[in-house]
Amino acid sequence: MTHHRTRPNVIVFFTDQQRWDTSGLHGNPLQLTPNFDRFAIRGTHLTSMFTCQPVCGPARSIMQTGIYPTTTGCYRNDIPLPAQAHTLAHHFRAAGYDTGYIGKWHLGTADPVVEQERGEYDYWMAANILEFTSRPYDTVVYDNENRARKLPGYRVDAIVDDAIRYIDRHQEHPFFLFISQLEPHQQNQQDYFPAPDGYEERYRGAWVPPDLAALGGSTQQHLAGYYGQVKRVDEAFGRLLETLKSLEMQENTIVLFTSDHGCHFKTRNSEYKRSCHESSIRVLGALQGPGLRGGRQIEELISLVDIPPTLLDAAGIPVPEEMQGRSLIPLVKGREEEKIWPDEVFIQISESQVGRAIRTKNWKYGVVAPDKDGWDDAHSDHYVESHLYDLEADPYELRNLAGNKAYQEAALPLREALIRRMLEAGEQAPIIAASQIS
Repeated sequence: MTHHRTRPNVIVFFTDQQRWDTSGLHGNPLQLTPNFDRFAIRGTHLTSMFTCQPVCGPARSIMQTGIYPTTTGCYRNDIPLPAQAHTLAHHFRAAGYDTGYIGKWHLGTADPVVEQERGEYDYWMAANILEFTSRPYDTVVYDNENRARKLPGYRVDAIVDDAIRYIDRHQEHPFFLFISQLEPHQQNQQDYFPAPDGYEERYRGAWVPPDLAALGGSTQQHLAGYYGQVKRVDEAFGRLLETLKSLEMQENTIVLFTSDHGCHFKTRNSEYKRSCHESSIRVLGALQGPGLRGGRQIEELISLVDIPPTLLDAAGIPVPEEMQGRSLIPLVKGREEEKIWPDEVFIQISESQVGRAIRTKNWKYGVVAPDKDGWDDAHSDHYVESHLYDLEADPYELRNLAGNKAYQEAALPLREALIRRMLEAGEQAPIIAASQIS
């Protein structure tokens, strides 16, 4: 079957809590992600990809709108997307696309998600908080009519199988499909990482990333199950790619793989994310599709907020001015006059703290608002330096230099860059006090 359509299909494959170093391309020796690795090598690999908000709901709000959560109001979990927010589904629908959403939403008020809170997606097979409506072998989501639907198989496969059915039904008309996996997230009720049967055993006593080896946390309890989940996610991603190949749709389909945030296994605070460390904020990122093949490596620092404008731009849809990220397509095409790219990514942190950070090629600089509550407060006008890491000398962030007099000069331009990025994101310029650590 030959597809003569000019407009490409667009598929987002979004995982939950997947660290960047689960990939062999980033030094993991366990061959957990052969499908992602091959996909990235043949396509466009975003080698330095970061979330700008390391927690589920806010990260998803960014992926849907291209706007920082402090602007949309979704600065922490359990705040629904505002009714007036324009999502990717809205923009793709306006351009004549069918739209579908499968999996975890986390931008509504309850389960099942009422129609007006579904971000304007036509096809719906999702749960607001999938970790509470489902279990590893009991995947319950809700359809367009809010009927509970149990999808067969391990949860990763249940979600991907429904996506495969959707793709099969939409061969003749352009579509935008968002696949939102829960894995490799923990199952909250018991605080464990439930791999498919037989998968956790493969990774017991396996390689441990250096930050986790140094700091411990819940690594010994949880890492093998987490790796087992990652392995099955990658196998499911491979099946999705094979579906496109078998239906002769790969030439005209843009596919993006990324994640909402990473996982630090209780090494940086009492849970898994919500910190400025690489383990929380660095994720995998790669694209394939028309204009995105040929084994390009993009080494600039890319943020989740850059993804929505990139997807629209890649599909030939104008990027709305309200979006606060920027399209990667000029970088991919290598047009010199358009390759002006920021030297840092900007991170907002909620819930565990009211925090802000920037990550440059060589430095991490973080601040925290000591008198604010991360659940109740979105902003502060006063921060104190809390983290400074020399990533060249200390890539695993084992030596916090904040407050170290020898590094005060290094911190000054980072402080200025952070304030500039806060202003660009629509925040007020704060006062940032030097660290009291030493």
